[in-house]
Amino acid sequence: MAHHVPVPTNIEYRRIPRVLFVEFENGEQFEMSAEFLRVNSPSAEVRGHSDDTAVLQVGKQDVQIDRIEGVGNYAVQLYFDDNHDTGIFSWEWLYYLGTNKNLLWAEYLEKLEKSGGKRSPSN
Repeated sequence: MAHHVPVPTNIEYRRIPRVLFVEFENGEQFEMSAEFLRVNSPSAEVRGHSDDTAVLQVGKQDVQIDRIEGVGNYAVQLYFDDNHDTGIFSWEWLYYLGTNKNLLWAEYLEKLEKSGGKRSPSN
C-alpha cells in the first residue's frame, strides 16, 4: 500500500527574503530558500541520472524564483532567475525537501567545502 503524500494547501514565494513558504494539508509548514530549492532541483541537470553523475551547484546564494507554475495536480515548476527551469517539484519532493531541510543543507555545505566551491556567485 502506497503512503499518502500530503498535498500543499498554500504555496507562496516572497522575493524578500527569497523564501518559498509551503503549507501542507496535514498542517505542516516549511520555509525553503530559493537557493536551497535551486541546489536541490529534481532536474537531471542537477541530480544527474545517478548519484555519481549529480552536478554540485555553486554560486546560487543570490538566486531568485521568477515564476511558479502548476503542473497538473501533482507538482509545480519553478523558474529561477539564472535560467534554470527544468525541475518539476512534485508534492512528494517538496515535502521531502521540507522535512529533511536541515540534513540536506548540511550535506550540501559539506560537499561545497570539500570541492572548494562557494555559495556566492563569482563576479
